[in-house]
Amino acid sequence: MSLIESIREPISEDLKVFKKFFAQALKTDNPLLADVNEYIVEASGKKLRPILTLLTARLCGNINDSAYYAALAVELLHNASLIHDDVVDDTMERRGRSSINARWTNKVAVLSGDYMLSNSLICGTKTGSLNILTSIARIGMELSDGELLQLTNMQKTEISEADYFKVIQKKTALLFATCAEVGAISAGVDSIKQNHLFCFGEALGLCFQIKDDIFDYYKDIEIGKPTGNDLQDGKVTLPLIYALRNADEETKNNVASIIHSKDFTISNIDQIMQFARNYGGVEYAENKMNEFKIKAINELNIFDDSIYKTALIQCVEFASSRQY
Repeated sequence: MSLIESIREPISEDLKVFKKFFAQALKTDNPLLADVNEYIVEASGKKLRPILTLLTARLCGNINDSAYYAALAVELLHNASLIHDDVVDDTMERRGRSSINARWTNKVAVLSGDYMLSNSLICGTKTGSLNILTSIARIGMELSDGELLQLTNMQKTEISEADYFKVIQKKTALLFATCAEVGAISAGVDSIKQNHLFCFGEALGLCFQIKDDIFDYYKDIEIGKPTGNDLQDGKVTLPLIYALRNADEETKNNVASIIHSKDFTISNIDQIMQFARNYGGVEYAENKMNEFKIKAINELNIFDDSIYKTALIQCVEFASSRQY
């Protein structure tokens, strides 16, 4: 059994129910929207975010309709953000298939993303919890803020580690934190446990994103997924930030000139990848990721041992050890 299958196992029946909720939420009599929704369902990934919500709800008690609607809200919001991000970044492919904007048009993608975002908020209201709805609305705002911060950073001549962490905190970590938090809220646990699970999700999200950014500095064949995408988009992430900070002046200036001129040929991308590895950037990022991995696991110490706690620990292991 794979690690992701082990994570799903304790909530396998809950995921079957969630799948029905998800299908119902995407029902529409608009033919174009129905086609887009079906395309999204077919391309759905591991659904790690709703899994996180359902696991934390189980950890804190029992799953109820509020938990399912909370899990649905975060998954819809996540998908809406991906659709909009692909338009902003002019991305033509996602998960090995054409993106919504490439398959249809930017207009269809933006409007479909808007529909999914609104649908997320409706699901938030169906939880019957103002706290859950507030959390969902807040993360929608933070995702947009993070995307705008990233666009601002791409115009800077030099990106700091603080700049980097501010972006991934908003774009990735807070969504994971919200997934864990709303699961806890749905189960009615006290604010102390809610906070521990929020912090767990936040550390997990940082771990997950740093791992993604490490992938960008290896050849496709080494990890089995497209790499160099962030570099081609002009996004400077942690491995490169560290390498630029620690390289000799001549080498640093050479790489910086490629970045500033956006001269991202295949050979220049290869050069930057090698540079980040040679100057300890990847190793540094891996060490940072492991710090967040330990923090995430420690946040679960307040909870009794259970199959759900084990699965949440496995989520951290998956985020840090995955090869795709």
